[in-house]
Amino acid sequence: MSQDSKAGEAKPAPAPVVTISATYGAGGSVIAPRVAETLGLPLLNRLVSPGLAHAAPPLERLSEGEEKATPHHRFFAYLAHAAPFGPTVSAPVTTADDDQMLRARAESGIAQLRRSTGGVILGRAGAVVLGDRPRAFHVRLDGPRDRRLAAATNIEGVSVEQAAIALNETDRARVAYVKRLYRTDPADPRLYHLIIDPTVLPFDVVVDLITTAARAAWVREC
Repeated sequence: MSQDSKAGEAKPAPAPVVTISATYGAGGSVIAPRVAETLGLPLLNRLVSPGLAHAAPPLERLSEGEEKATPHHRFFAYLAHAAPFGPTVSAPVTTADDDQMLRARAESGIAQLRRSTGGVILGRAGAVVLGDRPRAFHVRLDGPRDRRLAAATNIEGVSVEQAAIALNETDRARVAYVKRLYRTDPADPRLYHLIIDPTVLPFDVVVDLITTAARAAWVREC
């Protein structure tokens, strides 16, 4: 094949991606898999600290060094205060190498999806990592604290008191993860194409809204 023929070939369209950022109780762990199933795309879930998987709600994980240095009961408090815009803490101390390694792990899965089939990404600061990349549709799920608490008691099967503790810790930690690694507030509406409050809508409706909007956005880009 001549060089002219190769130059004239159209490049394949980027794989379609939906990123979903969700606060605690907003149903991200339920909605994201349903969106992936509806779109026929694989799901890339949140990064989870293996040592805490059964002791706490899923969160973006710490580096290996931090996991070893941070006792179980201090995990959430540390991550919430480790953000660059938060209070200073004395220990454990994170390093630039730790942050770089954590970003690399989080972004490697995203890069794999972009190179292959595309997919639905829950957490991992997906809207920040992919930004305005072609065929990347960004969604934020959030709602008032009281309604998210009520939803969490049903989703997680916990008491209101337990849900309140988890909400405080989880929301702080997820914000800290994005701020610490990307110097960005995940609540910034400019990051997203669609913001939905799932506490006032059935999850089936939320899934339909996301999939319909994403498909429309992808078609418009073609």
